[in-house]
Amino acid sequence: MARYTDAVCKLCRREGKKLFLKGDRCYSPKCSLERRAYAPGQHGQSRKKTSEYGLQLRAKQQAKRYYGIQEAQFYNYFVEAERKQGITGTNLLRICESRLDNVVYLLGWASSRAEGRQLVTHGHYTVNGRRVNIPSYLVKAGDVIAIAEGSKDSAKFTAVLEANGSRPVPQWLDKTADTEAKIIALPERDQIACPVEEQLIVELYSK
Repeated sequence: MARYTDAVCKLCRREGKKLFLKGDRCYSPKCSLERRAYAPGQHGQSRKKTSEYGLQLRAKQQAKRYYGIQEAQFYNYFVEAERKQGITGTNLLRICESRLDNVVYLLGWASSRAEGRQLVTHGHYTVNGRRVNIPSYLVKAGDVIAIAEGSKDSAKFTAVLEANGSRPVPQWLDKTADTEAKIIALPERDQIACPVEEQLIVELYSK
């Protein structure tokens, strides 16, 4: 499966906002956007007018990069969001937000979504008591997410929980214990921190 392997800090600089792709580094003075708040490349500091299409494209790229999703899968999520009742843009972000790799990151069980994706692939989490190793698995209201028994006492998770255990958890997640949580309900738009105007994405895909 295709995946981005270049420096992820370039993505934040290209979008001109923090996408929180590097975990703790994004909150420190070492953040590349703090030091170089302009797009990468030879013409990164030049001023450019952005067209309507450019704004729509940037919104889509920001959302994709924020969640670490490739183009084909992101478009499939949009098609699914269109079929659901409600506002298409909110449905799209709700689908992205309910991915297992994103949920374990929000719970503080991974330092970044990329690390969450890797840990899910290695089988470190369970959903309703069953081990799940698919990062794109979509959780549902009532699901119980937990760190697998064999992983709880590992040095890796001890370090992760110490570093991220105090991170605020969204209201739609109920962290019943340090290593277990329940999905209360899928998130509303005001509970989703993704820094994009989702309506621009809908306009782009609806052309």
